[in-house]
Amino acid sequence: MKKKMAVLAAVLLAVGLTACGNNEGQAASDTAQTIQAESSQETETANNTEEEAQQVVTSEAASNTNDESADDTSSEETGSSKENSGVLVVYFSATGTTKGVAEKIAGITDADTYEIKAAQEYTDADLNWNDSNSRSTKEQNDSAARPEIGSDAISLDGYTTIYIGYPIWWGEEPRIMDTFVESYSFDGITMIPFCTSSSSGIGRSGQNLADNAGSGTWIDGKRFGAGASEDEIRSWIDGMQ
Repeated sequence: MKKKMAVLAAVLLAVGLTACGNNEGQAASDTAQTIQAESSQETETANNTEEEAQQVVTSEAASNTNDESADDTSSEETGSSKENSGVLVVYFSATGTTKGVAEKIAGITDADTYEIKAAQEYTDADLNWNDSNSRSTKEQNDSAARPEIGSDAISLDGYTTIYIGYPIWWGEEPRIMDTFVESYSFDGITMIPFCTSSSSGIGRSGQNLADNAGSGTWIDGKRFGAGASEDEIRSWIDGMQ
């Protein structure tokens, strides 16, 4: 009996030790898995942080590159801005006739052009010279009339020669031309008037402009018809050389 009891006790002790070993093994296993998971999370977090930092660096580098490109482009545009040719053709053309002559002069002289546009465009009714109440008739009958210019202002810096053209209205320059010459200084610039008309000559229009301008060196001008050829215009220009 005592022998059986001893055997039973030995069995129970073995079972207990086994269970305890299993629990400790499971605990150790669980602890190892937890440590491994935490390590993986820390590694993943570190990788994510590194990727985010790399994205920030890449983004900043791209931004800097764009800024530098923009600066370079701006610099190139500034450096390549066209200098004026020294010759300018200024003209007012209500019907397009004077514009045609002005463009031929610009082509021959390689000049820049500037069109004087009225702030209030002239209509056919405004230009009716048979109507004593038309806008142009009233303006031409009033030497003090100064129609407003709608074109943007122009800098005359660098120009040494200006051809200034206009139609002849009622034997004189349109009053808007007086508005123009009174708005600028032509010191150091040679001013060359030209006009267009069906029959009237240039008359005193060039002298009127010179008087109203009060500056610049004004020379005698030239009248052209609507069908003036390039050869005719070139001959006039060459004759002034």
